[in-house]
Amino acid sequence: MAKKSAPPRNKLLVEGDEDKRVIPYLIEANDIPWEDKNKQPFVYIESFDGIEKLLNKNVISTELKASGLSALGLMVDADDNSKDRWQSIRNVCLPSIPDFPENLPETGLIHQTSFSVKFGVWMMPDNKMSGMLETFLTYIIPDEKELLWNYAQTVVKEAKNKGAPFIENHIDKANIHTWLAWQNPPGRQLHNAVRERILNPKHPQAQIFINWFKNLYDL
Repeated sequence: MAKKSAPPRNKLLVEGDEDKRVIPYLIEANDIPWEDKNKQPFVYIESFDGIEKLLNKNVISTELKASGLSALGLMVDADDNSKDRWQSIRNVCLPSIPDFPENLPETGLIHQTSFSVKFGVWMMPDNKMSGMLETFLTYIIPDEKELLWNYAQTVVKEAKNKGAPFIENHIDKANIHTWLAWQNPPGRQLHNAVRERILNPKHPQAQIFINWFKNLYDL
């Protein structure tokens, strides 16, 4: 019988599998080990197949009560309204964390709860703007690829004008996947683009998130 692993000390809750795949490569690329000598991750990531399933007061309450937990993080997309998204986060967290802060710092939230668990929130892309994971990843396109990136955005806009059916809220997805289609090799998935340094995971624009992650989980 396989030995049952201990419950994770550090946990990150994310909206979907794309987030779950990208984050480990982003962290490792910034010289932070992802696994211990037993190949166990220092931070266990759980994806929830959408924001509705993640932003649930029962989910937050249950996760915070987990045995042996030191730090719990929540990473969500702002989507089209960062203020409304933050209010939704507060509403589901307040029943479990009565002193939950009113405002989200630009550097991400790290809150020491009264029951000795650190609780963190990062709202993609940067805790201020509307957007999502893909928006954040556009920030770490290598500076030397800026010309092609600008052209990709122009092409996407023209495609939209000609009837491309993607919704306006997904324009950042369309932009980055168009740009990735023109790289070598073409069309890499987001996590592979980070792992293979097609994107620049050490870009200065990534460092506020990296610092939030390190500080939340004491890495």
